[in-house]
Amino acid sequence: MTSNALRKDHLDGIAIGTLVLCCMFWGLQQVLVKSAMAEVPPLMQASVRCIGACALLLLWCRLRGVKLFERDASLWPGLLAGALFAAEFACIYLGLLHTTASRLTVFLYTSPFWVAALVPLFVPAERLRPLQWLGLGCAFVAVAFAMREGLSSATGSATGDLLGLAAGALWGLTTVSIRATGLTRISPEKLLFYQIATTALVVPWISLALGETWSFAGWSPLAWGSVLAQTVVGAFASYLAWMWMLGRYPATKISAFVFLTPLFALLFGTLLLGEPVTPTLLAALGLVAMGIVLVNKR
Repeated sequence: MTSNALRKDHLDGIAIGTLVLCCMFWGLQQVLVKSAMAEVPPLMQASVRCIGACALLLLWCRLRGVKLFERDASLWPGLLAGALFAAEFACIYLGLLHTTASRLTVFLYTSPFWVAALVPLFVPAERLRPLQWLGLGCAFVAVAFAMREGLSSATGSATGDLLGLAAGALWGLTTVSIRATGLTRISPEKLLFYQIATTALVVPWISLALGETWSFAGWSPLAWGSVLAQTVVGAFASYLAWMWMLGRYPATKISAFVFLTPLFALLFGTLLLGEPVTPTLLAALGLVAMGIVLVNKR
């Protein structure tokens, strides 16, 4: 735990720079997944990513003396959070088979709205205020616009849209389960370990059940680079950086930055994958960004 002396009530240059870099990579991450799908099946990517991140986290904890396996009554809540996390990433990676990276990211980042709507059920002090209700309204309209486009699209993106929306809901439920079960009392490293370790154990079986072929032969440098970046930067470094910031800076000010991720996803998807940018998608993206700011505004 971080002492109060180390906590700050504002975001300094280090925090802002770290947040922008994290959001930039999270926007790029869906593009990396999609770019490697021709060579590496989606759930195999998710599995290798979390298995590698587990190994890195174990090494990190060993070097820093962080205990992961001591008894602290966090096992069952931790497994619940891990199961929700695993389901979320299964939906993300499968969703990218059916839709573009930028579209899926818009639906994925409905997560803050699920949290805002559900947390008051467990923490009455965090009931919604008028501005937050307005933010939820923006999100609802954004999803309705984007879903309408997906249902009428000849590219068959509705399946991907629904999987992206499910991933956003599961991400929100993961956050709510962590808050409701008191998992915030354990170390950030142990909390992250529950999530990526459960994913590393569960998702490979889902991959095999869906008939994905596991083979490391013939991967191009692009495929290796994509999976390596997802592992080292995505599942390990960026998540640890996020948890480090949550321990030192105001959570509400940090959370307001997540609206940058869909913007980066749209930018990278267009520049690197040539994904189409429709007026409806831009409108939905703007409404989601506005909603996230309003939901996190104090």
